[in-house]
Amino acid sequence: MGCANLLRSYSRYMLIIFNLLFSVTGIILIAVGVSAKAYFNEFNTLLNQKFFYVSDLLIVIGVIIFIIAFFGCCGAMKENACMTSTYSALLIIVFLLEVAVGISGVLLNSRAETFLADTMKSTMDQYNTENATEVTEVWDGIQRKFHCCGVVNGTDWLNETNTHHQLPISCCPLPNGAVNNVTCDISNSYKQGCLQEFGGYVKDNISIVEVVAIGLAVVQLLGIIFSCCLTKFIRSDYETV
Repeated sequence: MGCANLLRSYSRYMLIIFNLLFSVTGIILIAVGVSAKAYFNEFNTLLNQKFFYVSDLLIVIGVIIFIIAFFGCCGAMKENACMTSTYSALLIIVFLLEVAVGISGVLLNSRAETFLADTMKSTMDQYNTENATEVTEVWDGIQRKFHCCGVVNGTDWLNETNTHHQLPISCCPLPNGAVNNVTCDISNSYKQGCLQEFGGYVKDNISIVEVVAIGLAVVQLLGIIFSCCLTKFIRSDYETV
């Protein structure tokens, strides 16, 4: 009975404090979603749209959290059973959405290399062609940034007629002070394939999204418990009166 009275007295203040923290989680979700989208957007030509859906959903959830926090604060301050119940229901929906984002991230992470391999192989055929400037720029950017060459290794380029069965210059580190034509072949090219190097970068960013989504979903369970307890106490007070 003593614990129940203590929880009754302080659950409102605990819920208000939680909603302030809840708003912070919304900012975190938006920041992580925007960051992941920015990282992926740099290489959007080689990425399946599924990589962007997860980050977009994370941003949407972050925005919704601010609306939900309003219901939670108002319901707690006014001790309004209806607003608190609405808050609890919305919080459960957001909790389920965040779990869904986390699970989607896990599934996407497990198939990331398959998606990337298919896209990278298909875009190699467009490299250095007249109407695929963006593809050429993205491939050169990836190979220079991640010090990699081809999908599996540099020999992938030797099968491409659009590169005249030669390696792109971006497959090789440029020597300091180079002013004339630079020769790039298998002997001096980057040894790692871009599927491994670039794929690891993509998977790391997806892992951040899934960890943040699932981690904050667990934290929000506290809010669900506090709001349900406060709603129960408010209704019991009305019934007593």
